[in-house]
Amino acid sequence: MAEIKTLAATTRARVGKGAARSTRREGRIPAVIYGGGDPAEAIELDFRETNKLIYAGHFLTTQFDIEVAGAVQRVIPRDYQLDPVKDLPLHVDFLRLKPGSTLKVEVPVHLVNQETCPGVKKGGSVNVVRHSIEMRVPADSIPEAVTADLGALDINDSIHLSTLALPAGCKATQPERDFTIVTIAPPAVVPEDPAAAAAAAAAAPKGKGGKAAPAAAAPAAKKK
Repeated sequence: MAEIKTLAATTRARVGKGAARSTRREGRIPAVIYGGGDPAEAIELDFRETNKLIYAGHFLTTQFDIEVAGAVQRVIPRDYQLDPVKDLPLHVDFLRLKPGSTLKVEVPVHLVNQETCPGVKKGGSVNVVRHSIEMRVPADSIPEAVTADLGALDINDSIHLSTLALPAGCKATQPERDFTIVTIAPPAVVPEDPAAAAAAAAAAPKGKGGKAAPAAAAPAAKKK
């Protein structure tokens, strides 16, 4: 289960574009909490903390306990907007998480045992087809990742969605498609077999001194 982080917020008294611009000028980020059968609640967040959380990665799959006016709500970010020029956060949408509910998230795929993979040892390369899987998961038990074990894969072997062990209570949104997750691609250049090279050299016709005979020259063109 992913770590649940805490996030402080204050109630936003005014809404609308003008109020949002005013909030940003004060070093705050406008946000909203919605869903779970309760009315939407306008809040504002600390700019530095929010910016750091977004760029730390996995923001949209991280659960937060947001404290507003003494009340704590369990939420997960559903969307955020960035300034198109400066890439700074402008707004965040949070979804309330109620016990027993489920939600759709992109869960990252983590590769393990790459260093012991037989195909990699033979010169093959790991080709990751899907870095994440869209899944429906319990709201109170969102997995950090799905593990793909490369320990037994040879060249041209692959792992598909149907062969992955998904966390308890989690289901892929499109299980019927059985996506390829990762494959072991063959090396671009196959190394020469020393034994085959030696056999070919031994079979070549010999010239004087035991050296391989030079290739026959092409016949000279007749003068007209």
